[in-house]
Amino acid sequence: MPKANPRHPNFPIPGGPQLRAKGWRQEALLRLLENVLSVGEDPDNLVVYAALGKAARSWPAHRAIVKALTEMDEDQTLVIQSGKPVGLLKTHAKAPLVIMANCNIVGQWAKAEVFYELQRKGLICWGGLTAGAWQYIGSQGVIQGTYEIFMRIAERRFGGDLSGRFVLTAGLGGMGGAQPLAGRMAGAAILCVDIDAERAKKRREIGYLQEIAPDLDAALAMIDAAVKEKRALSVGLVGNAAEIYPEIARRGIVPDVVTDQTSAHDLVYGYVPKGMSLDQVKSLRDYGQGQLMAASRASIVEHVTAMLDFQKKGAEVFDNGNLIRTQAREGGVANAFDIPIFTEAYLRPLFARAIGPFRWMALSGEESDIARIDDLLLEMFPHNRIITNWIKLARQHIPFEGLPARIAWLGHGERTALARRVNELVASGELKGPVAFSRDHLDAGAMVHPNIMTERMKDGSDAIADWPLLDAMLLCSSMADLVVVHSGGGGYAGYMTSSGVTVVADGTAAADERLDHALTNDTALGVIRYADAGYDESFEEIAAKGIGHVKV
Repeated sequence: MPKANPRHPNFPIPGGPQLRAKGWRQEALLRLLENVLSVGEDPDNLVVYAALGKAARSWPAHRAIVKALTEMDEDQTLVIQSGKPVGLLKTHAKAPLVIMANCNIVGQWAKAEVFYELQRKGLICWGGLTAGAWQYIGSQGVIQGTYEIFMRIAERRFGGDLSGRFVLTAGLGGMGGAQPLAGRMAGAAILCVDIDAERAKKRREIGYLQEIAPDLDAALAMIDAAVKEKRALSVGLVGNAAEIYPEIARRGIVPDVVTDQTSAHDLVYGYVPKGMSLDQVKSLRDYGQGQLMAASRASIVEHVTAMLDFQKKGAEVFDNGNLIRTQAREGGVANAFDIPIFTEAYLRPLFARAIGPFRWMALSGEESDIARIDDLLLEMFPHNRIITNWIKLARQHIPFEGLPARIAWLGHGERTALARRVNELVASGELKGPVAFSRDHLDAGAMVHPNIMTERMKDGSDAIADWPLLDAMLLCSSMADLVVVHSGGGGYAGYMTSSGVTVVADGTAAADERLDHALTNDTALGVIRYADAGYDESFEEIAAKGIGHVKV
């Protein structure tokens, strides 16, 4: 039976043994759709995260998707175009159950203003990365990546430890909300600014944020005390980062680490300019978009100028993937890209081996299923320091949101081995229900974004979008249950393309075959992508694991 959801009472958390669909594959995808809304930021408007990332285009489209999932046979494929189901077609039992293409606009037209107009007409919606693909698992979805970034900085700059260090950031939404907990897990004293008091309150309620300061003076005093005591602490501050960052700089305070995860990618529906209330911004979104975009970009100029000031004074400053440097440069900050992107600066050696944010969701709704898989990870990968460290920390610190889920950075072969072993546990009844496996779209072969994932690739292939398209086609050929191709919407329009995948471990031999082919080929292509760009780590992985790379 579904569980009550105190945050969104109209969107219960799915679970239980009873099926509404004709099989567990269909039921799994239905529950994942329900789950992203149960943990979403604004489910009444189908928004999951990032201001505009939606689970479906409209409520009629949502109802049609639900109806199709509950009625379809295993030899049919549901075709979804930008959040709206358009066909339920006869394929075969090894074909994907759902294929999606969300927000893909022809190159010369892929601009924010075109997207907004198409959205206004009801012709398109942006799926974010994992929102429209029904793969979002709450703030936990990005928390390990954020933690690993902080730990790479600790190793590089601070002797392997962030205790006694001040981290300044902003943004407590569906993605940025992971930052306070990740920073605290890394041992830091972290200050997180957000304009929306409700977001800060939510992060505190779910255990991701410890304190909310009444003003900047109090926040800095709390951080200063924690730094002196080398005590991990997360503090939220309700305010505008474009005002708070320059004020901290004006006071001569230099944090050890500075970043930002506000919704700077979207100047209309995401970022809030300084001097404007949330209500004022909302009133301009329909008919004052030009004014709002100009005001947002002007604020971002001040925001990023303060970040560059911190950088000049010795802080470790990085872009966390929200397009803030791009917006600042377009606003006149010529040296905005002196701030590095997190992927190139800290994580590229992992991506070159296709080690990235893998995830799984217990469709039973039972936390005990995740606990058993945690044990399994420790049994299977005892010498993998990233995994063993992470699972121990996750068990201690990370609360579940929606369906119990876990994320762990696993690479080629590791993902497949874990998923197939979990499928055996489902078959034996050791787990209380099937498990859905997925990953973030920010994965080795799955995303092109020249200002985030593929910035400054060794061979200059930053903007080539073939790889996620090949990945999606390969995943369809490899029998995945759900395959999606997403491109950017809002401020991300024209900047990115990604692919996503979900495969269900329902305990059957057919599931074992799907997991083996889809997960293995997905990471194999990721390694090949980086080998094609000339990364030594990828060639080592190909040689060590016998990946079928064709040399030219």
